[in-house]
Amino acid sequence: MKTPVMHAYHKEILEQIKQCAAETNTPLQQGNRYVGTGKPIYLLKAAVIGEIFREFKDRHADLKQKEFVALLDSLALGRTYNEYVSIGILLGKYPQLRAALDPHCLDRWLEHAQGWAENDVICQFNFSAEEMLADWKTWKSLLTAFTKDANVHKRRASLVLLTKPLRESDDVRLAKLAFANVDKLKHEKDILITKAVSWVLRSLIKHHRTDLEAYLEANADSLPKIAIRETRVKLKTGTKAGRVRRE
Repeated sequence: MKTPVMHAYHKEILEQIKQCAAETNTPLQQGNRYVGTGKPIYLLKAAVIGEIFREFKDRHADLKQKEFVALLDSLALGRTYNEYVSIGILLGKYPQLRAALDPHCLDRWLEHAQGWAENDVICQFNFSAEEMLADWKTWKSLLTAFTKDANVHKRRASLVLLTKPLRESDDVRLAKLAFANVDKLKHEKDILITKAVSWVLRSLIKHHRTDLEAYLEANADSLPKIAIRETRVKLKTGTKAGRVRRE
């Protein structure tokens, strides 16, 4: 199989990462158990990473849609963790280009994810309720398909991608899809799924509290115990289990 050619902007980003690693004496480690990746990783500080991408945005403020997609496709195939998570950072840096993306790009990128952090840097903060609802037919079809995918990162994404929109909007379509996707995945034991089930249920509290409480009551025997516990704690206290406010 022919090796894909690295996009020029991908090469630029990687060179900046390597330069910053050298300047800060940050070695390349083989994998990181905490973030769940087996890829090589430079454990650069968040401030250093932030500066790399602020400067990239300054240099390429006029990045075009086709270039943007090609860059993210290239980064998804990168050897290191740092290259892969650059996808999520760039999605945040270019909101107009992100909003114009075909959601099916996620299907390509998530094929190469390893661990919760690589999944969530793309899926957690980027796609808004407004963006999702503007192309609801496509998003609903994609997230429904993800629940049946053999790749656990896509199954996780079917839940995590809904967490931000659920907190932003009371649109019942989002809630219905969230409950439907939880139903399809609630019997799985993989922590990538059980924690995502808990997360999406807690995201329903703001706009769909009554429906959520009824769902918990009806499904108490089939939902992951961690999801039941964390969701009930947040319903009662307003915080996640383990972060209860002291009186």
